[in-house]
Formats: sequence, structure tokens, C-alpha cells
Amino acid sequence: MIARPPLFRDALRSALLTWYDRQARDLAWRVGPADRRGGVRSDPYRVWLSEVMLQQTTVPHATPYFLSFTQRWPTVLELAAVEDGDLMAAWAGLGYYARARNLLACARAVADQHGGVFPDTEEGLRALPGVGAYTAAAVAAIAFDREANVVDGNVERVIARLFAVETPVPDAKPELKALAAGLVTAERPGDWAQALMDMGATVCRPRSPLCDICPISEWCEGLKTGAPETYPRKTKKADRPRRYGVAWLLTRGEEVALIRRPPKGLLGGMLGLPTSDWRSAPWSDEEAVAAAPINADWQDRGAIEHVFTHFSLTLRVFAAEGEGEFVWTPREGLGALPSVFLKAALAGERLL
Repeated sequence: MIARPPLFRDALRSALLTWYDRQARDLAWRVGPADRRGGVRSDPYRVWLSEVMLQQTTVPHATPYFLSFTQRWPTVLELAAVEDGDLMAAWAGLGYYARARNLLACARAVADQHGGVFPDTEEGLRALPGVGAYTAAAVAAIAFDREANVVDGNVERVIARLFAVETPVPDAKPELKALAAGLVTAERPGDWAQALMDMGATVCRPRSPLCDICPISEWCEGLKTGAPETYPRKTKKADRPRRYGVAWLLTRGEEVALIRRPPKGLLGGMLGLPTSDWRSAPWSDEEAVAAAPINADWQDRGAIEHVFTHFSLTLRVFAAEGEGEFVWTPREGLGALPSVFLKAALAGERLL
């Protein structure tokens, strides 16, 4: 990493903010730079909701969920009043369901403890349930123009290339955050945060950076190496462990038997197919039938594969017709299931 002259920060910031004023993405939750100059302020609720949704997913995938949520629950007070099951059903398909539980807990804390008004500082935001350092910084900067250091994956990539950081991630994260902090000032902190995000998303891309149109390429040490795409450096990922389970597709005419999963843990509080435990050893036919939720003529329908953050799952599917104490749901309502259960249901249905 090369030391920078004192004027480096101001020149780089000016170039990137000028680019952002022309090229800012039009996002459903964003107040653009022209409107911000005209005095329009970002709604903290919409900023917070978008940031939670965008964790571990993409803008195209999150956008329809954001529009649906803000149409159904336009304010944090209305979101705070929703039933847990309704919220979890609306979240289905976004994954990482602990975020949905934290979303509701945070909305209720804002409603009950802050009168429906979000705290306007990083410290106050961090005190809310489920709000981590990144989300607190993003809301503080974008919604309240606080001088906060907002560092997501896109920003890490920009900083790693800009300074040619040789330490591989994740070990480099503290260094990258410190370097990013050196570029933050009290001038347009919300726009600055979003400009860095947009730069990483549209120009400083992971595999094919568009260095020829980058507004800050003249300061980029990664570009000077001739291989900017090799930054950030990465350590070899450990192999993802594999688990095995069984899902039982029980039907009654045009209805499918579902259960409500326990509130804690993976997919907590969600409706899904009845399943076995997920373990390190495969399930035999005999074990699968013996562990089934009811006695029935269970038929093997093959297996589906699903990848979670920390492990891969092979889920065998057994199907039968029968009765029992379940949440009986019409087949056409299965689209609201978490994707692992939807995969299993479709695999079973194809062969019924």
C-alpha cells in the first residue's frame, strides 16, 4: 500500500461525487442526489428496510419485496403491528429468515421505545434489536447525513483495489474499514456512502471491472498493477459441510400438509413441509418411513439439493396421501414457502 499525498482524499471525493451526481442508480428506496440537493430527505424506515433486505441478496431480487412491504406497511408503526406469521410469509423467498425475525423485533422496539421515530445516531441505532454496525452506519449516513463509515462488500472491493491491499479477506476487513474511514468527511456523507456502493456495483465489478470509465482510476493502485480484478485478495474457502434430511409431502386432495417450524433456528417461524432432523449421515428408506409424521403409504420421490450459507443439504422427498393435524394449504399457495420446501414440494408433485 502506497502513502497518499494530503490532497488525495479531496480530489478523489470530488471526482466520485461528480460521477454519482450524473450516474446514481435509480433505486426504489433511494432519494437521488438532485432531490437531496433540493432538500428532500430519505425516510429512515425505507433506508433501514432496504438495507436489511439487501443483506445477502441482490438489488433486482430485493426490489419487489421492498415495494410489496412498503405498500402493505408504509410506516414502521404499521410493520410493528403485523402478526409474526404474516411477516414471515411475506419474507419467504428472501432467505436468511433470522433477518425477518430481527426486522420485526426492531420495528416493535422503534414503535414501543421511540414513538415510531428511528434514532438519528449510530449509537442509538446500534441499540436496536438486530441492527449491526453496518446497518447502523448506513442508516445514520443515508437517512440522517451523519459522518458514518459505511462499508459493505462493494465498498470493500473498491477500497482493496484503490489501495492495492495485499492482505486477503476476511483478515483484511479491519484494514479496509480503516482506509475507507479516511475518505469520510462531513460533506455529503449519505451521497458519499451511496456513491461508493454504486461504484462497486456498476463499475468496480468483481470479475470485469470497467476501469476505462472509472472516475477515480487515476488514483487506483490496483489498476497500476495491471490486474485490478485480483483484488481483494482471497483466502481459499473451506469446503462447505453436507447434511442429509427427509421431507414428507402429505396431500389431501388439492391440499398439502405444512407445519410451523419452531421460532428459533434455521427457517424459524416459517411454514414448511414436515422434515426430519438434518444430520451428517444419509437417511435410509426404512429410517425415513419410520420417522414420518403419520403412518401412510410413503413413496420415495427422489432428492433435492439446497445450499445454505454454512452447509449444503441433500433432502430426500417421500410423498403420500393421508390425514392429520397439520396446516392444510392449497397447492397454489406453496409459492410462498421458503425455497428449500418449494423445491421439495415440486419434486414430489412432479411424480404424483
